[in-house]
Amino acid sequence: MSKSLFRKKSITTILRDAQDGLSDDAHGGGLHKVLKVKDLTAMGIAAVIGAGIFSTIGEASYHGGPGVSLLFIITAVTCGFSALCYAEFASRVPVSGSAYTYSYVTFGELAAWVIGWALILEYAIGNIAVAISWSGYFNNLLTGVGKAVGMNLSLPLWLTSNYDSATPAIYAAAPRIAGLPVILNLPAFIIVVLVTYLAYVGIRESKKSANFMVGLKIAVILFVIIVGSFYVHPDNWSPFMPNGFSGVLKGVSAVFFAYIGFDAISTTAEECSNPQRDLPKGMIYSLIICTVLYILIAFVLTGMVSYSQLKVEDPLAFVFNAVNLHKVSFLISVSAVVATTSVLLVFQIGQPRIWMSMSRDGLLPKKFSKIHPTFKTPSFATIITGIIVGVPALFLNLTVVTDLTSIGTLFAFILVCGGVLLLPPQEKDGSKRFRLPYINGQYIVPAIILVFIFIFRKELPARFSFDGGWDVWKHNIPFFFFAVASVIFVVLSFIKKLSLIPVLGLLSCFYLMTEIGFRNWVVFTIWLIIGLMIYFGYSYRKSKLNEDVPKVIIN
Repeated sequence: MSKSLFRKKSITTILRDAQDGLSDDAHGGGLHKVLKVKDLTAMGIAAVIGAGIFSTIGEASYHGGPGVSLLFIITAVTCGFSALCYAEFASRVPVSGSAYTYSYVTFGELAAWVIGWALILEYAIGNIAVAISWSGYFNNLLTGVGKAVGMNLSLPLWLTSNYDSATPAIYAAAPRIAGLPVILNLPAFIIVVLVTYLAYVGIRESKKSANFMVGLKIAVILFVIIVGSFYVHPDNWSPFMPNGFSGVLKGVSAVFFAYIGFDAISTTAEECSNPQRDLPKGMIYSLIICTVLYILIAFVLTGMVSYSQLKVEDPLAFVFNAVNLHKVSFLISVSAVVATTSVLLVFQIGQPRIWMSMSRDGLLPKKFSKIHPTFKTPSFATIITGIIVGVPALFLNLTVVTDLTSIGTLFAFILVCGGVLLLPPQEKDGSKRFRLPYINGQYIVPAIILVFIFIFRKELPARFSFDGGWDVWKHNIPFFFFAVASVIFVVLSFIKKLSLIPVLGLLSCFYLMTEIGFRNWVVFTIWLIIGLMIYFGYSYRKSKLNEDVPKVIIN
């Protein structure tokens, strides 16, 4: 049992199984290979520049002040390390599945299932939140258009709310069926249906839509940055970190939530013209572009008004209303609708392809890997994704899930970075595919940890203090495990001369996880336990590797 839990698939086997599965008539043939570097970059930007830049950046700025720009840089560097590790895997394993497939190659089946299950949580809950957020932006847009034309275009409140957050007035106004008030978020459901349909009918259509939406929202964001710069008051940038560095780090979940989109790019590997060359470029280009835009937006926001006023749901629109530029505020509302639509689209593309990969390996029913004979998309998995996201968005209040989504993503990044350390060096064969540069971490990793200890020397004692009892110390448990991991990797780096980039990626992601609330760790753990029950109850027996457990070597 113990050996079979960690049974691995070689890269050769994964590539062969993917080809066999896609050429099987029962699966409808292969996927369309139509994505190029510009398309992948656009998809990355489409996923990264969404709710983060239009909503969560306000909360992060409220806690961190102008210093939140540093948090964007820290998060971008962390994601950059992870992106390079993703790129290394993408160049070696150019198939759909993202971190799930990469973990199957390096850590084995049990770890692959765990990360696949975590990614399901990340994509599903993240998209439910984005759908509900889209509904809010859309309703605001309708209200603004109605005022402009002298009409009331706003939807009834009972069609834009949910049972959890509805006020007594909404309950009173709602129509009733068999005595039960009808309260639902119809716009959130409709946009999920429309986006799911777009993802269902083909990658070409999705690509064109994503490219258009990205072009539009980048134009609007650049316009906002340029116009907003004329209303910046440098005095608002002082103090730069009003709540210290700990205040800056309070926004880590909100900021990281904005960056998780580049993970979805790797799920489209089998629809790339040249995945080994183009996927790495698309990831890195999108990450750089988005980081620059986020930093500029952060400076404009905190320069136009005091950081203390930014704890609002629509900070961009708020700051322009504050300087009486209401037309710009309306333009931002339009862009917010477009931006969140593009995020929904990319995530609705990504989730079915992870399920498709898990189905090929036997860990999910075969139906999930069915490819539509005409549209060349994982049709059944796409429909199920639409149902799982659309129905909860219709009834539930899940707007505050950035922490839970971020913890699942960081967990995936840790496994990807750790997996790269287990890969053998690539031999130079003259091809142009991406190769992760090797930098000896023997002395650099210990030096970085010592610098980290020096910077946080005043805060570290409190991390290991039992003062305040369990209610206080429980929040430090994740940091304790981070400290243990840091010591282990310092020793391993010194002895085994580990590659610097994946080690820094792993440790930086682990550190960001320690900044996420303890309650979210508990929920995440419960989700993983449910996943393990499914694995041992179904997936372990149905796995294609169950009967024959070969001793494979990664090649």
